[in-house]
Amino acid sequence: MKAFVYAQGGPTIAEAPKPEPRGPQVLVRVHACGLNRADLGMTKGHVHGSQGGVGTVLGMEWSGEVVAVGAEAKGVKPGDRVAGSGTAAFAEYTLADHGRLLQLPAAMSFTAAATLPLALTTMHNALVTIGRLEKGQSVLVQGASSGVGLMALQIAKLKGARFVIGSSTNAARRARLGEFGADLAVDSGDPGWVDQVLAATDGRGVDLVIDQISGRVASQNLRATKVLGRIVNVGRLGGTHADFDFDTHAARRIDYVGVTFRTRTIEEIRDIFDKVRDDIWPAAAAGQLRMPIDSTFAFGDIGKAFARMEANAHLGKIVVTL
Repeated sequence: MKAFVYAQGGPTIAEAPKPEPRGPQVLVRVHACGLNRADLGMTKGHVHGSQGGVGTVLGMEWSGEVVAVGAEAKGVKPGDRVAGSGTAAFAEYTLADHGRLLQLPAAMSFTAAATLPLALTTMHNALVTIGRLEKGQSVLVQGASSGVGLMALQIAKLKGARFVIGSSTNAARRARLGEFGADLAVDSGDPGWVDQVLAATDGRGVDLVIDQISGRVASQNLRATKVLGRIVNVGRLGGTHADFDFDTHAARRIDYVGVTFRTRTIEEIRDIFDKVRDDIWPAAAAGQLRMPIDSTFAFGDIGKAFARMEANAHLGKIVVTL
């Protein structure tokens, strides 16, 4: 089968063995793949948890049709249209755990479906399970113009958040955050953004921060969070090390939690998918939660897709179709 592989000289389309499902695994004929920042890093030779390096078939998110199932796979059968996350997605066939699948409604295209699994699972877990968002509370999403950020805005509104703030350092993308549920958009590169958040929340700060930036905004987030508020550290696009204001953290008694899928067990990930299916997948299937598609590329042009991602000029997801 054809696959997008990180080779000695860099990423390339090459022939790879067609995998076979075993145990709880499902074999899927891939129709579309969503690009993610972690994929971009791996095309440069970086690792993402246990993934990456020479010989790695890249890709983490896909949609397609089930063609075979392992002996222990449950709740899925050949012919099912599904989307999911895992490893080795950028190929004609991929393997997935049976617990990491979303069954697609007939009206949902494979292209649209490929944009959803990581955004839905990441942000439902961050907002609802870890962030304990309650109806009527306020939320700040740092890095809101990313694909997962746009989904966070929408999930927050769906779950009854009273006031939702999104940040983006790009003016054009910041101007569009209102389309996805933001009541206020701020520029986290502006030294005055914390004051804007405090002014909008009567000086108290927000109940919950979903932080995809970290780095330089880590201590600023503390000042923008109310007493007994929560911060969930989802991403570190702004840096993995920075000054941290321990005094403000303590004075406001803020719950600060870091999350990643990289160290979660398959049982934990299955539980996250179960919660998404039970709580918000019906809204996604009905089109209430949507991911804008910035552009689509044929599999043979996957290099161009990554060039667009690296240019950082997109809003929403870049999708590769097979």
